[in-house]
Amino acid sequence: MDTYSQIIISATSKLRTSVVKIEQFEMSKGRETVTGTGTGFLFSSDGYLFTNSHVVKKAKQLRAVLYDGSVYKAILIGEDQYTDLAILKIDAADYTPAILGDSDNLNIGQLVIAIGNPLGFQHTVTAGVISALGRTLSGQSGVSMDSMIQTDASLNPGNSGGPLINAEGEVIGVNTATIRGAQGLCFAISINTAKSVANQLIRYGKVKRAYIGASLQQIGLVPKLRTIHHLKNQQALFITQVENNSPAEKGGLLSGDIIYAFNDKIIETSDQLFKMLTGEKVGQFQYVSILRNNQKKELRVTPAER
Repeated sequence: MDTYSQIIISATSKLRTSVVKIEQFEMSKGRETVTGTGTGFLFSSDGYLFTNSHVVKKAKQLRAVLYDGSVYKAILIGEDQYTDLAILKIDAADYTPAILGDSDNLNIGQLVIAIGNPLGFQHTVTAGVISALGRTLSGQSGVSMDSMIQTDASLNPGNSGGPLINAEGEVIGVNTATIRGAQGLCFAISINTAKSVANQLIRYGKVKRAYIGASLQQIGLVPKLRTIHHLKNQQALFITQVENNSPAEKGGLLSGDIIYAFNDKIIETSDQLFKMLTGEKVGQFQYVSILRNNQKKELRVTPAER
């Protein structure tokens, strides 16, 4: 067997028991009706699992179908529409939790594999590469989602909430969206963002965060630029758009600016910025270091609560 196939088989086998089918259902006149399906994956030994917020939205009852066909009632612990993430809990025991990787160490062109239940076909595997990192995408709720991984691994309705994994079988993203009418444009929430959100959802049932209102794209910094400005960054965040009347606009940020530091701390990924925009920074000005027209600038931006 060829090496490429062996890598995919080995990676997917590690999640054989952790990937589940999520079903919304309701009872009416003694009859059960399934009203929606999606994917999830167990990430802890005590039954917590990731899925998408839009998979569980307005659900009357939820259940998870495991790899062996066993069915468990699922309890919604919390959801966050701004990252399209939700945490469920089930009482299952016969499974191996997925291993969560580190999305700060990803590279464009890297092999990735998606596992899910598109159109009801359980445990469907597709493969591709990382097409871009640190994308900002408008979600189904209409709000912007940051720290997105763009991939050409095929996703379809029902894949939502499933894992995007690397060649080692580690989860590096939560599959969430495709662009209607486009081919090969699929997106996942980076796992480092998902970890941060999960921690707050499990503890508080909600997420409190600050936001600045800028759409970002993760880019590499050319050596010449790094040398001229004495930057330690290998990467930075390129601003593709600034929302009207947002904290970013009020603070003077412009489309085309490159963010390389936040409060004098190096910023190389959207995940790093997301972690710094914590609830206590709402209403408190922060220093944002940028490159604009090949010149260094430092601006003061006051994040608002999302």
